[in-house]
Amino acid sequence: MDNAQIKRLEEGFSHLAPRGEELVNRFYSKLFVEHPEVRSMFPDDMSDQKRKLLASLVFAVQGLRTPEKLQKPLKEMGARHADFGTLPEHYPIVRDTLVSVMSEMAGDAWNDQAQTDWTAALDLVSSIMLVGAHERETANASA
Repeated sequence: MDNAQIKRLEEGFSHLAPRGEELVNRFYSKLFVEHPEVRSMFPDDMSDQKRKLLASLVFAVQGLRTPEKLQKPLKEMGARHADFGTLPEHYPIVRDTLVSVMSEMAGDAWNDQAQTDWTAALDLVSSIMLVGAHERETANASA
């Protein structure tokens, strides 16, 4: 990701972050309505999960300027997600749902560039998490 893209993501997120609770509430509501098949992968009480998602978004955005620092934590997160039954095809569902909710919340401030930037950033996060998931699956298969 280049500096201009990172700056746009940071600025865009700075407008959404104060509404973080609303963001994660809307995200999970939309996810479960549009993809009810994933609901069973989550706990009944979503409070902790929502906090984790918001913290992960903050962590990822803050780490865009030092992507090497994102590697280990995101790989570990991907491994944990694999343990919960997350499959590679779930990542685009989450990305698209999150981008959709962000665009709804951003209103007129959202544009094609924001769409492209957030999709790229979430694809980057997903790709690192998928490496961790694959490493976990490989380790489990050889154990």
